[in-house]
Amino acid sequence: MEKQRHMKTTNHDLAPKKIDARGLPHRLWMLSCGVAVVFLGSCSLLPAKTFETRQSETQAQKTIEPNPVIVPPAIISSSEDANFVVKVVQQVGPAVVRIDSSRTITSRVPDEFNNDPFFRRFFGEGAPQPRQRVERGSGSGFLINSSGQIVTNSHVVDGADTVTVTLKDGRTFDGKVLGEDPVTDVATIKIDANNLPTLAVGNSDALQPGEAVIAIGNPLGLNNTVTSGIISATGRSSSDIGASDKRVDYIQTDAAINPGNSGGPLLNARGQVIAMNTAIIRGAQGLGFAIPINTVQRIAQELIANGKVDHPYLGVQMVTLTPDIKERIKNKAGDRLNLTADEGVLLVDIVPRSPASTAGLRVGDVIKSINNQPVTKIEEVQKLVENSKIGTNLPIEVERDGQTVQVGVQPAPLPVTREG
Repeated sequence: MEKQRHMKTTNHDLAPKKIDARGLPHRLWMLSCGVAVVFLGSCSLLPAKTFETRQSETQAQKTIEPNPVIVPPAIISSSEDANFVVKVVQQVGPAVVRIDSSRTITSRVPDEFNNDPFFRRFFGEGAPQPRQRVERGSGSGFLINSSGQIVTNSHVVDGADTVTVTLKDGRTFDGKVLGEDPVTDVATIKIDANNLPTLAVGNSDALQPGEAVIAIGNPLGLNNTVTSGIISATGRSSSDIGASDKRVDYIQTDAAINPGNSGGPLLNARGQVIAMNTAIIRGAQGLGFAIPINTVQRIAQELIANGKVDHPYLGVQMVTLTPDIKERIKNKAGDRLNLTADEGVLLVDIVPRSPASTAGLRVGDVIKSINNQPVTKIEEVQKLVENSKIGTNLPIEVERDGQTVQVGVQPAPLPVTREG
């Protein structure tokens, strides 16, 4: 749904979405629902591949060449055609779609009117009744196969009663949501159509800052708008940008992204999609963020197959331990917490009855390694847990009261509480 949201900054992507971190800064965020296609300078050493086949072919390539050298691609096409943007827009435009959605919101009557006899006697038939309103929004998406499967942002279709997909040629279809994953903000939609244009898939792991980009989409309802810029940075963690309830390492771009751009593809100079636009920071200029296509592809395939994605969950709230944070904690906690570690990831809260609680992790523990891999930042913990398996023992080494303690935790599926 197209709307502005406040994305709470927390320090625990491993705890449920509704659990807030205490004492941490909040940043204002706006999810940019809309069609946005960004064209980057040539970002992949791989030839163009379809959405369905690129993953298996990449696996085969990794077997043959486990450590490929990533060479930064040219910003413009090899032919040095100054109009390469025009050619890419003409090439990929038909595969970018507009998504309009609507949902019915029912206002809740205060409990005192329902439960208190005094209010019922006083107001009688005039007591407040639940009211409904229809909330509408628009976003973007792109076709991933010729049989009508589309990817977009989860927040574009979250809670939607109806979804309408409009192609560039003007045809309109009813869309069926196959699944959505609010943790990565990816959703899939199906329309009843065949022989549709699709996008080739690039490799988001090979992107370099400085590559040229272009966005095509429906910002502010202005269909088929084209903007351009560069990749400003890669690997922006969700906590870096104030969206710690997500599990994504974002691509940052200065290509203009506005409300209405969410869900649109980000493409390189060869017309390969390398990311999906998703969010901007309110009040900032030249700060747009997109989900890497390798993540989009993995999540979309699970949504198409299962209708949902289960993410491993420990149930901890944590913070990266620094000398400043250590000093502040010692001043506040005094002798109640024997904090001897100088670096690591400090556990500041444990969710009751969570896998972490069951395994015996405690507030004040400092995580030093997970699965024998050293960690010093919460982002490293989040990645290792995300790559673990639900129900399989995950060895965690912590420092507790100056002693090293080994704990085995079995991650459970992440409980997700949807907003309104």
